[in-house]
Amino acid sequence: MTLSADELNLKEQWRRRLTSERDALSEPARAEEDRALRAGILGWLAEAGIGTVCAYVPVGSEPGSPELLDDLVARGHRVLLPVVAGRNPLEWAEYHGPESLRRATYGLLEPSTPHLGVRAVAEAGAVLVPALAVDREGVRLGKGAGFYDRSLPLAEESAELTAVVRDSEFVERLPAESHDVRVAGVITPARGFTRLPV
Repeated sequence: MTLSADELNLKEQWRRRLTSERDALSEPARAEEDRALRAGILGWLAEAGIGTVCAYVPVGSEPGSPELLDDLVARGHRVLLPVVAGRNPLEWAEYHGPESLRRATYGLLEPSTPHLGVRAVAEAGAVLVPALAVDREGVRLGKGAGFYDRSLPLAEESAELTAVVRDSEFVERLPAESHDVRVAGVITPARGFTRLPV
């Protein structure tokens, strides 16, 4: 399904509003949400018995924290982080601690460890997906570059594709396009993990 000009404009309005709300969040409130997210993610992954996790290093006001990555490694998870390679699907590389990260395009921090290719996402039992918002049907609103929409179809069908958002960013309905890959779960600070009907 292709969105009309009005629907595309609505998508951009969503992006502007959500980004503005994130940027306005106080540091103490952000730190509290990040602690709750970390606890929720760690608890959910332990309960689900998931070993390899595709995660991300938050940029700017994105929910989440770099400390989560170290906690995952400390608990025995193998952690893969995205590497941007042009307009292709994301490549992945293993995280071995903060010293293994380097500055990259789009203000990202990426592993300096060997790249494992675009198909490494298929090794993950869970993919933590950054998002600006997610609706109750699993529609995810990203920043518009399409990297995850090109990458998530390469994950195993059984992988837990799970968006990480603030509580106010888990909404009733978002505009969707045919290429949008839906997520099967969402994690928020107050709710923890919620399964979605995808």
